[in-house]
Amino acid sequence: MNNNWHPGCFRCELCDVELADLGFVKNAGRHLCRPCHNREKAKGLGKHICQRCHLVIEEQPLMFRSDAYHPDHFSCTHCRKELTSEARELKGELYCLPCHDKMGVPICGACRRPIEGRVVNALGKQWHVEHFVCAKCEKPFLGHRHYEKKGLAYCETHYNQLFGDVCYSCSHVIEGDVVSALNKAWCVNCFSCSTCNSKLTLKNKFVEFDMKPVCKRCYEKLPLELKKRLKRLSELAARKANPKSVGLGST
Repeated sequence: MNNNWHPGCFRCELCDVELADLGFVKNAGRHLCRPCHNREKAKGLGKHICQRCHLVIEEQPLMFRSDAYHPDHFSCTHCRKELTSEARELKGELYCLPCHDKMGVPICGACRRPIEGRVVNALGKQWHVEHFVCAKCEKPFLGHRHYEKKGLAYCETHYNQLFGDVCYSCSHVIEGDVVSALNKAWCVNCFSCSTCNSKLTLKNKFVEFDMKPVCKRCYEKLPLELKKRLKRLSELAARKANPKSVGLGST
């Protein structure tokens, strides 16, 4: 180019790659690398550049994902067999399915493209981090906890809205562990004696009174007649839950 250059300063005027070891082509007074020169030449001719050999395609190009190829260059990088629309791309190279599978590269369950970076393993599949999203709001989990239901993943908010239990005491969706008692659901912190508010667990003895739990200590303080009535109601409920079979005699 009739000038002197530091090797690191002599670069392609379009893509900025160093040209000292690659060679260059003079194009309209510019020093370009060969791929950029071929693209500029093809642009001027209204033609495509082959993504494999980087030369102008004179005949009808073969298109794959908006990239053009010579028909005989659309082949597997490893075995050279002709590719189909099921070709897989990895680090700028194309592979047939068998060769790609042998390389052990995971395929994203959403976009069906190879995963070259971080992999998310969930729902029996592998995903790009940005493609593993809530089935309701479609926001990526990005490492946050997800909840699975019928083969789909949900963020905590939408899982609880769609499938969660509502606490009988506070009427909010239960986001943590659920206490199931008296045919109702409770937050762990809300499950307490309805009289003294002491916290209860399923290991504690309690009695149902007015559809709410009452601890043993408060139960003992109730009037005797009320305790007898509660006992009868409890026995009646137990019989309804486990009815005995009645035999019918023939006459």
